Amino acid sequence: MTTPPPVPQPGHDAGAPSGGGVTPGAVPTPAPAPATAAAPALSLHGLWRRFGQKVAVAGVDLAIPAGSFYGLVGPNGAGKTTTLSMATGLLRPDAGTVLVGGVDLWANPVEVKRSLGVLPDGVRLFDRLTGAQLVTYAGLLQGLDRPTVEGRTRDLLAAVGLTQDADTLVVDYSAGMTKKVALACALVHAPRVLVLDEPFEAVDPVSAANIREILHQYVDGGGTVVVSSHVMDLVQRMCDHVAVIAQGHVLAAGTVDEVRAGRSLEERFVDLVGGRISGEGIAWLRTSSD
Repeated sequence: MTTPPPVPQPGHDAGAPSGGGVTPGAVPTPAPAPATAAAPALSLHGLWRRFGQKVAVAGVDLAIPAGSFYGLVGPNGAGKTTTLSMATGLLRPDAGTVLVGGVDLWANPVEVKRSLGVLPDGVRLFDRLTGAQLVTYAGLLQGLDRPTVEGRTRDLLAAVGLTQDADTLVVDYSAGMTKKVALACALVHAPRVLVLDEPFEAVDPVSAANIREILHQYVDGGGTVVVSSHVMDLVQRMCDHVAVIAQGHVLAAGTVDEVRAGRSLEERFVDLVGGRISGEGIAWLRTSSD
């Protein structure tokens, strides 16, 4: 596997020299954190969200340590996407608070969102732009100067394997390519916290491996990644912390080893969530030589 080029490190100054990209081998010094170093990167306190009569999230509490690679796992309809949407300012909670680096997201949305990079599930993009134009646009919206954006756009498109498709309209991208260019948009301003909802869905294995390398590089540089996924083995290998959520409640949270308790994460997940159904009653599915 070809090692992707370096990506902008979290907290990198938007007013950096106009060369733009990251010099290979160099790690820019992160800017001072807005809150105390002891503050979690992301804290969720008593989050609730109802849609009509359905309670999607029911009092979620999570403290995500700074510098962690945090996995959020749960069955379909568990409340993962709703939780992450509230945690990133995309959806206002009915109750509860969100703190990013100790700063209240909903009280200071403009300030806090500068430190967040977000890849929502089912993201809608300005798909009549080319890949390079889209990432450039995302960087300019974040207040970066154009030379810096141009350098970072080149680095990121190379890192996600889209250099050859930089001038192709996003509307003509495959689902996996769209996911990768959306990740580049989330990273271009070097956020302190990166929140990714199902980032590996529809992504081929080689591209997924490259994305994991990028994310680990980002965490090594001081950033925090929060990722949701249905693939337990992937979360177990990739993350150092994990939370299991079902029916809008957190069932377990901590380091991966603490949560899995000496078993595989998948086995522990099934025990916590339940719902395994035997197929023994479907007799007509059995093959017969008669």
